[in-house]
Amino acid sequence: MTPPEITASLSAADPSVRLRAALAAGSAPDSALLDTLVRRCGEEPDFFVRDMLSWALTRLPAADVLPRLDAQLGSSSAQARAQALHTLSKIADPATADRVTPALLRDPDDEVARTAWRTAVVLVPEAGRAGLAEELGRQLGRGDRAVRLSLSRALADLGAAADTVLDRAAAGPDPDVATHARATMVLREDPTTGFDDAVAQARRVVALGPGREATAC
Repeated sequence: MTPPEITASLSAADPSVRLRAALAAGSAPDSALLDTLVRRCGEEPDFFVRDMLSWALTRLPAADVLPRLDAQLGSSSAQARAQALHTLSKIADPATADRVTPALLRDPDDEVARTAWRTAVVLVPEAGRAGLAEELGRQLGRGDRAVRLSLSRALADLGAAADTVLDRAAAGPDPDVATHARATMVLREDPTTGFDDAVAQARRVVALGPGREATAC
């Protein structure tokens, strides 16, 4: 497919046509398509097509792509912000870690925030892991099950860098925050535990009060 054909197909009504076009864009990278790919990331309704668009962007020179992603990270469109973050995670250059700002980690849109958490964990250098854990710890207790699971996974992936944050939150006065922190600790200790089971265990401990963990198990 030529660049004009790819551009036209990316706006087709059929998502399978758009998916093939995104695949073609990545299979034969052409910087002439850069702006089109970035724009479509913020507009594309189909998850699989969006993911292919991000892949196509990773096939282009990062020096050209990153300035476009920077603009998208400040977009008023939540989808544009989230997909720019996702693309950053696919580029996976630790030098881009500071692009995942505290504002994005605290984004009021849950999908943007979840993507920011995942991306930050992928990109953060070793020296920044404890600071990232502190920032993520401020979000404990936020959102529905999916949001909390995403945050728990991000904190668990930070390993020992999150110890202080989780211990403090687990002993804190807010039962939702304490439950979320303890559930995260359960998942980290045994990744095979289901999230709902981890939350149930955590609730029992929080209900019993400090020092009663053994009784709750």
